[in-house]
Amino acid sequence: MKRCETIKDKKRFNSIIRSGTFCKNKYYVLYYSESLDKKFSKFGVAIKKSYGKAVERNKIKRQTRNIIDKYKKEFKKGKDYIIMIRNECLNADFKKLDESLEALVKGIK
Repeated sequence: MKRCETIKDKKRFNSIIRSGTFCKNKYYVLYYSESLDKKFSKFGVAIKKSYGKAVERNKIKRQTRNIIDKYKKEFKKGKDYIIMIRNECLNADFKKLDESLEALVKGIK
């Protein structure tokens, strides 16, 4: 995922979570709303500090970003996405995470 495709602004991050639509499964919660820039999508990945140590959290975030890059064409353009990582991700293998996020992306209206 390129630097220009990430959401870093806390206000934008929170506005997507508050006003956006969401879908969820065992491993992820995916929030999405209309983007301010209609040409391409932006992504944000978040995990609570209470989920393991920093090394474990960063590993899950790297894996999630890798999955986002893999299915980037499946995401609809002109929308911003926030992927919240749930606690069950810490015990899951990469294949399960991949299948889970793919199912969420295909379930977006």
